Amino acid sequence: MDIITTLLDFILHVDKHLEVFVQTYGLWVYALLFAIIFVETGVVVMPFLPGDSLLFVVGAMCGVGLMDYTVSVSLLFAAAVLGNQSNYTIGRFIGPKVFQWEDSRFFNKQAFNQAHAFYEKYGGITIVAARFMPFLRTFAPFVAGVAQMTRSKFTFFDVAGGALWVGGIVTVGYFFGNFPWVKAHLDKIIWAMILIPGFFVMLGALKSRVKRPA
Repeated sequence: MDIITTLLDFILHVDKHLEVFVQTYGLWVYALLFAIIFVETGVVVMPFLPGDSLLFVVGAMCGVGLMDYTVSVSLLFAAAVLGNQSNYTIGRFIGPKVFQWEDSRFFNKQAFNQAHAFYEKYGGITIVAARFMPFLRTFAPFVAGVAQMTRSKFTFFDVAGGALWVGGIVTVGYFFGNFPWVKAHLDKIIWAMILIPGFFVMLGALKSRVKRPA
């Protein structure tokens, strides 16, 4: 329970935690951010890390000179691309076995099949769109690997999506993250960045489930 509380506090107040980290450890903040983005996108069981809000706050910190914009975008872009490549490789390696798994405490086969069907229907564009959707961005590259998508095709969408995600959100944070209204309501903005994309993912899953009996 303490871990969940700590994680939630970090997600909702990531600006304050990052500022303290920069003041205490300086350039090591880049290594920390690289690790967070890599793990969120590269490890199937870590979909709950604060990717979107983290990128936004990094942009805001770059805007006031606490971090370097070019270094931040370059490193986080590399972390996002390499994380997806890692996740894809994991899926490609265990893919042939995954459909033989039964429902377990750690893996829900029905949920996996729904995500697989979603990926099969919408193809590579899912890799790009999923970048902006919490949870789905962690799962999409894994499914791409399971589906045996060619490495070259996956890499194209991986790089394109990573550039749009990292470059886009960091830049928005850079220009707008330090407005007084934004700083005063950052916790609500973070909740919106989590819940709104999540709502559309759930809506799509519900529509898929409703259509299935027909």
